[in-house]
Amino acid sequence: MAIQQQRYISRLTKDTFALILAGGKGSRLHELTQWRAKPSVYFGGKFRIIDFALSNCVNSGIRRVAVLTQYKAHSLISHVVRGWTSFRGELGEFVEVWPASQRTSENWYAGTVDAVYQNIDVIREQNPEYLLILAGDHIYKMDYGAMVAAHADWQADLTIACIEVPVEEAANSYGVVTVDSNLRVTGFTEKPAHPAPLPGKPGFCLASMGNYVFNRDFLFEHAIRDARNNDSTHDFGQTLIPEIIAAGCQVRAFPFVDQDTGAPGYWRDVGTLDAYFEANMELVSVTPQLNLYDSDWPILTQQLQSPPAKFVFDHDERRGFAVDSMVSGGCVISGATVRRSLLFSGVVVGSWTEVTDTVVMPQVKIGQNVIIRNAIIDRGCLIPDGTQIGVDAAQDKHNGFRITEKGRVLVTPDMLGQTLHKT
Repeated sequence: MAIQQQRYISRLTKDTFALILAGGKGSRLHELTQWRAKPSVYFGGKFRIIDFALSNCVNSGIRRVAVLTQYKAHSLISHVVRGWTSFRGELGEFVEVWPASQRTSENWYAGTVDAVYQNIDVIREQNPEYLLILAGDHIYKMDYGAMVAAHADWQADLTIACIEVPVEEAANSYGVVTVDSNLRVTGFTEKPAHPAPLPGKPGFCLASMGNYVFNRDFLFEHAIRDARNNDSTHDFGQTLIPEIIAAGCQVRAFPFVDQDTGAPGYWRDVGTLDAYFEANMELVSVTPQLNLYDSDWPILTQQLQSPPAKFVFDHDERRGFAVDSMVSGGCVISGATVRRSLLFSGVVVGSWTEVTDTVVMPQVKIGQNVIIRNAIIDRGCLIPDGTQIGVDAAQDKHNGFRITEKGRVLVTPDMLGQTLHKT
């Protein structure tokens, strides 16, 4: 039975075409997305956010993938082209980048539904049975094959991936799905102030993960109708899905759970600076919920050719070491102390410097006698000798750094007067 089920899912995933929506501005990340789209933001010491949706596709057996881009997409396009285009084209496998190109009008993508509508002719050439619509800006590991199989078994028109969250967490933050006892979707509200709780489970609700399985022709029909509606927002959550539910179509919810425990799966929306910081810092714990060392479900990325990380000087007055941290290739910790931090590739930390509870993106150079605490240091920053970050909030503000609601400090090259426009 297990082998038959695997073959069943394998057939379904081969008939599935994935569209990753990666054109969002990510405005709540402020200067972190000044020169890059949100899916292109670095994460986890080595990756970019887009790598998680792409890796999930590959690990799920979905090998036809299009990444739809729009806002400041240069670094995202470069990353996908360099790291994700080595598929077997003769076998019909590919990852392609589809920038907004005014295929149907003189307008750019007006919303998530419009992004699909403007590419209907290209999608039709692939002749998939199912369309998997994915958000490209979340952190999680998920087998999409199980969701496609459930969609097929239910004979649904649309299946929405959901995760169980506390009602107070969902309020004003997520699209909330209302279901009956059989997981039939009866309502969908975008960021409600008072989310509807789950049947029989007060205090919790189902939040949409922004991932959907559609029957191809069903989505085409509704996307075309939406394009003709001048009053539409042309967005899945705000307009199309509520209209589909109201029309009485077969819509199901697919709860995302841990297959071993049955508890809600790991999923993080890193849409704010604090959420982004916290999701990164979770990774340096002894046993993080997100396992990046899982060889059965690897997170793939563009592999930079860099030398091993190096830790130098072992004297009482200066000792190069890192503890409870993730340090990528090409880093040099020269007589410095790094605690509970993530260092991306090519970071150099000078002597007598202390870096604590900090996310340091690639190619950052930190001088000597520097103190950095509770910070996010953007790619390419050159931190001068003697700088203090995260020590005195008033001084940080005076220096032009951004302070988050929870007191974390964002530093970018522009804030330092280094207009490098690093992507």
